[in-house]
Amino acid sequence: MHIEHDIKLDFADVLIRPKRSTLDSRSEVDITRDFVFLHSGRHYHGIPIIASNMDTVGTFEMADALAKESLSVALHKHYAEEALFSFFKGRAESPPVFYSMGIMPADYEKFVRVMDAAGDSIHCVCVDVANGYTRAFIRFIHKLRSAFPKITLMAGNVVTGEMTEELILDGVDIVKVGIGPGSVCTTRKVTGVGYPQLSAIIECADAAHGLRGLICADGGCVSPGDLAKAFGAGADFVMLGGMLAGHDECAGEIVEVDGARKMSFYGMSSREAMTKYSGGIAPYRASEGRAVLLDCRGPVAGAVREILGGVRSACTYVGALRLKELSKRTTFVRVVRQTED
Repeated sequence: MHIEHDIKLDFADVLIRPKRSTLDSRSEVDITRDFVFLHSGRHYHGIPIIASNMDTVGTFEMADALAKESLSVALHKHYAEEALFSFFKGRAESPPVFYSMGIMPADYEKFVRVMDAAGDSIHCVCVDVANGYTRAFIRFIHKLRSAFPKITLMAGNVVTGEMTEELILDGVDIVKVGIGPGSVCTTRKVTGVGYPQLSAIIECADAAHGLRGLICADGGCVSPGDLAKAFGAGADFVMLGGMLAGHDECAGEIVEVDGARKMSFYGMSSREAMTKYSGGIAPYRASEGRAVLLDCRGPVAGAVREILGGVRSACTYVGALRLKELSKRTTFVRVVRQTED
């Protein structure tokens, strides 16, 4: 047993301190980024926000809607093969849409078939597991990178610098960071495992950037200010689930409650998701997610404007002309959160 005494922080534990700025308007701020991925060598240009590969959020409709704003989507991994290669075939490389997959043999075989059918239209892949610390996960990364050297590979999830370094050295271009911070994730309560998300971003970004790799902060953002904090902490990409849920482009079931239209939203390790895709919870595991009903929020475009406006405004408060500069100009101030009795 070992106890770390260093302070670890979540988004709610800090604020960004304002600094002198020469910017006259939020409209001057450029929130796009340009990257060349370490292993694939592919170029990226866009706004580095990615809709999560949850089945209610990571939809074809969401991809088409966010592409208009230069944002990306990680599609959920439960689409049928025919639908996937029809969607990807001939699709432009930018902004990228990520094909998502697990690490079981069936996942790999499905991906190979879709790649064969879609030609060279799949440029980005997200390998998504709850626990990115297993040997099986690392072996799968080696196999995938060896077979498809030109894909841009995002994989995770992890929360520590040393594992971030290992994944980048093993062929991952973007390491997905976050265990337990999501709004419908209960991993921290069920297992006691996790890491405060802001500290995870800071530590993993430092490890990744030292090797010319990138990270994607996955989970924990509940407001545009949280995205600003994530980018300020060093995140190259930010993945959103709950902030984009409940919109017309989502695939949650719509129900009526007391005359109001609601849409379902649930974690991918929840009882609801496992029942839907696996016939129930296996006897050796527990549910690590929950289900909620959200107000139907209309088209996602309105939410995107609010999110991007908040990030631009944060940049003006610290004098960052470009999103790339935000982490260099960010000073976090710790705040004391009041606890209820």
